[in-house]
Amino acid sequence: MLIKIDIYAEKPIYEQLRDNIILGIASGQLAEGEPLPSARRLAGDLGVNFHTINKAYDILRSDGYILMDRRTTAIVAAKKTQGSISAELEEKLALCAAEAICNGIDENAFAEVCTETFRKIEGGDIHEGT
Repeated sequence: MLIKIDIYAEKPIYEQLRDNIILGIASGQLAEGEPLPSARRLAGDLGVNFHTINKAYDILRSDGYILMDRRTTAIVAAKKTQGSISAELEEKLALCAAEAICNGIDENAFAEVCTETFRKIEGGDIHEGT
């Protein structure tokens, strides 16, 4: 999986990394049980600080997207089977809906973009910001 980081973006690098990995998991480019590079190796590959990678991995672990232990590297966790939207996810979606309303986008157009984006990611087209 190709990880795209923009060091000039307003979004912090650890958030960009987190988002890339979640998109990779959702699209199937990162499979359950697949090991991720060690934090040190990925930091070297991307040319960023080791602690930045560690922070992203810690967030991914606490959110349940990856598993980690001291003896092995991080691995992709099983997809959640909860089936319902968490409060945090609903809050993020509410903000997206509010921004759509503020930009004059009606409910049908917003729903269409959500559905299209969901299908693209599920189908493996993981370009962030589609």
